[in-house]
Amino acid sequence: MTMPRVILLLSGSLRTGSSNDIALRTAQAVAPPDLHTVRYTGLAGLPHFNPDDDTDPLPTPVAGLRAAIDDADALLICTPEYAGTLPGSFKNLLDWTVGGTEICDKPAAWVNAAAPGRGQGAADSLRGVLGYTGADVVEEACVRVPVDRTAVDADGISTDPEARERLRVVLARLAAAVHPR
Repeated sequence: MTMPRVILLLSGSLRTGSSNDIALRTAQAVAPPDLHTVRYTGLAGLPHFNPDDDTDPLPTPVAGLRAAIDDADALLICTPEYAGTLPGSFKNLLDWTVGGTEICDKPAAWVNAAAPGRGQGAADSLRGVLGYTGADVVEEACVRVPVDRTAVDADGISTDPEARERLRVVLARLAAAVHPR
């Protein structure tokens, strides 16, 4: 029996009800049955990155992050842009991955949920950091899917048919890039 592919969903936002979380919850809602999506929720609990602490045993939250990445077949990221780049908390998460090998050669993509004309600085920064970690960036799965806040249900999931379809396509492209284990 074939095991379902696992895509780890990483939000770069700490804000409750952020557009990034809406996009990732929607991705979970539209994922096909043969694809298992897992949302990482430990961003706020990660300690500030310190290379002196990037040794065994790792801080428990960092070990959990790295295990979640290691267990995934691919990564889908949705992060806001702050001051023209990645938010500090999400950059901190990425900094904790540099000392490990969990991301190396792993298919990764991002969804930009920002309004048109915004968010490119975060995408550019993310491309650079993921390249540094050795991630296999799946270019055709890196897309803009703006979140229309008037089309969100009580569970924080987009009801916009176009956004839902674009997220289905992103997941399909990312899943197609998964390397056999």
